[in-house]
Amino acid sequence: MARSDMDTCKETQRLAPRQTLFVGVTLFSMFFGAGNLILPPLLGVQAGTSVLPAFAGFLLTGVGLPVLGIVAVALAGTVRELSDRVNPVFSRIFVAAVYLAIGPCLAIPRTSSTAFEMLAPLLPEGAPLETVRLVFSVAFFAVAYLLAMHPGKLTRFLGKITGPALILLIVAVVGATLVSFAGGGVQTAPAPVAPYNGNAAVQGFLMVIATNINTLGVSEPGSVMRSVCTAGVIAGALLIAVYGGLCMVGVELSAPLAGVTNGAAVITASATLHFGAVGTVVVAAIFLLACLNVCTGLISCCGTYFAEELPRVPYRGWAVAFAVVSCIISNFGLDAIITFSVPLLNALYPMAICLVAMGMLHRACDRVPLVWLFVILFVGVVSVCTAARDAFASTLWLPFDALPLAELGLGWLVPALVGAAVGAVASLMCGKLDRG
Repeated sequence: MARSDMDTCKETQRLAPRQTLFVGVTLFSMFFGAGNLILPPLLGVQAGTSVLPAFAGFLLTGVGLPVLGIVAVALAGTVRELSDRVNPVFSRIFVAAVYLAIGPCLAIPRTSSTAFEMLAPLLPEGAPLETVRLVFSVAFFAVAYLLAMHPGKLTRFLGKITGPALILLIVAVVGATLVSFAGGGVQTAPAPVAPYNGNAAVQGFLMVIATNINTLGVSEPGSVMRSVCTAGVIAGALLIAVYGGLCMVGVELSAPLAGVTNGAAVITASATLHFGAVGTVVVAAIFLLACLNVCTGLISCCGTYFAEELPRVPYRGWAVAFAVVSCIISNFGLDAIITFSVPLLNALYPMAICLVAMGMLHRACDRVPLVWLFVILFVGVVSVCTAARDAFASTLWLPFDALPLAELGLGWLVPALVGAAVGAVASLMCGKLDRG
């Protein structure tokens, strides 16, 4: 084979540096949306003097899990291919639950609630907030549904506007915060409030599971696995920089906003503080467009998946259902949505993390295939039972509470290790050991 042919062959096996950088930026844009803006500032406000360990825990899932998810998928396949190793029935249920978690149970209604929280400061004093919220959400989801029915030029146009606008917003707000820090105009951060007054790193870890469960669904171009992993590292570095800046925005306002319960109010307060009323209007407009674009994409994505899985109900029917349900949930407010979603997310994220970990070690796990089943079985029993208890009987004691690390919300870790050992032994005893 001639050298030129060999060079061409090599080139087809990996992405060029510029392409890898482009994929990294693309992955960053997939992981980071308008909703991600509200989490780091809230962490900065609530963590106070414990912001560093809390932020470290936040990065573990806010950055670590997405990057590891990319690597796992690049090595072992899509989320369906990973979860099919456990059981095909489990795979369908788990993937459907993930879509519901990132769709109507959290992310879709959160888009409307977040946009409204940013618009609320612009309403006239004394305006009936609940009535305005209802009217706004109906109009918001009606537009989102119509766009989801025709996801063409308008949606792409909104995406081209909101992406750069969000970046400019982040740069402006974070830049102004850094100037305040440099000028000594920031009050001393207060002591952390619950839940960051204990185990701050773990609370930061749990805070962003909602935004990252869907990272298992990234597609994998098999022939360029190394380049995809490199792109994941690039995306992770960008996330660290953005999350760190937004966390500092919260720290700056941790004293005056000590009682705040969602990050949207922090972003609005920061924009108003540094840029006045104009800043508030610009932030509200950017969030409205960004949230509408994200909402449209999620309705379309979830509707397409369920229409393929359950074709008796057409795409239009699923889109209507998701829009209506999300509209209803959104009227409970951003705080209630986050509280409502926690049990579902707590049930799912341990299994998602285990799938990512086993995906990275898929060659070893595939040699003892029952490991997949027993790890997810043991972890699932613990996480689902604990999440159900937390949702419906929070004071009830469960035997799982005696597990190591249970007080940190990581009671599923030891069962995962036990499940791996049991699965390996069961594979050997049942003659399912793959020596290939």
